[in-house]
Amino acid sequence: MPISIFGFSALWSPYLIGVLLLTVGLYFLVTIKWRKSFKESERLTKRQSLLFLSAMLILYAVKGSPLDLLGHIMMTYHMLQMAVLYLVVPPLLIKAVPWWVWRSLIEKPVIKKIFSFSARPLLAIILFNGLFSFYHIPLIFDFIKMNETLHGLYTVVLFFFAICMWWPLVNEQPEGKGLDGLKKVGYIFANGILLTPACALIIFASAPLYATYSDGESWLKAMELCVPSSTLSNLNLSGPELFSNMAVVEDQKTGGIIMKVVQEIVYGVVLAQVFFEWVRKEEEDAEKLTEAALARYHKTM
Repeated sequence: MPISIFGFSALWSPYLIGVLLLTVGLYFLVTIKWRKSFKESERLTKRQSLLFLSAMLILYAVKGSPLDLLGHIMMTYHMLQMAVLYLVVPPLLIKAVPWWVWRSLIEKPVIKKIFSFSARPLLAIILFNGLFSFYHIPLIFDFIKMNETLHGLYTVVLFFFAICMWWPLVNEQPEGKGLDGLKKVGYIFANGILLTPACALIIFASAPLYATYSDGESWLKAMELCVPSSTLSNLNLSGPELFSNMAVVEDQKTGGIIMKVVQEIVYGVVLAQVFFEWVRKEEEDAEKLTEAALARYHKTM
């Protein structure tokens, strides 16, 4: 059965398009037109603007396109959505928003206390991976998926902690960047290890774990997150099996595998960047030591 039966709004989320367009407009107003109102500022670079636009497009793809609807039908798409939303979008946003905008934001009295506490490296990886794993406990998952308010709140909170988790790795503050060199490598490996149990639970389960993907009544309730209940009541649907030939258990396994694969790819890219930064820094330090040694030698001559 085609997913087009759910209607244009459910497939393309026009309200989200409006919100994201307003966000893009606000971004360029703050970083270009209102830049001089900040104590410290720099010109917006093409790299930053492209990263921000990319982040917005990706955010719409995972939360506003048919992928969001498919994520309520199949675990495969849900896990792809989760992987991109929490492992791809946050680092793009951190790099896209200029450091002086971030500084102005995170130094607000209330935000400063929360962020400085939550973005501590050890605490950040525990909180993010802990909340991610907690969310995928079957009873918790089904309960949150069938409550629109809780689902929205949990998504926002988990996204905030994803920002905190990525902050020590990719923030571009002139000072106080957090982790350096080998500490970043250890941080990346720790993140990979802590996310593994949640993925393993899903990959190696021999029976359906989530009622919202296997029980018709629970699934219909969860579908109300993206499709109006009035529309669902007129469609006379029995369950997600109408839209996929994949068995529920196989769908679960595929979802867990996709989450782990995307995680490994993203962390692998970041690890490569960390390595090349470390090599470049070592070369710069070596050049400085050589120049200092030569300067001392010439003074003694």
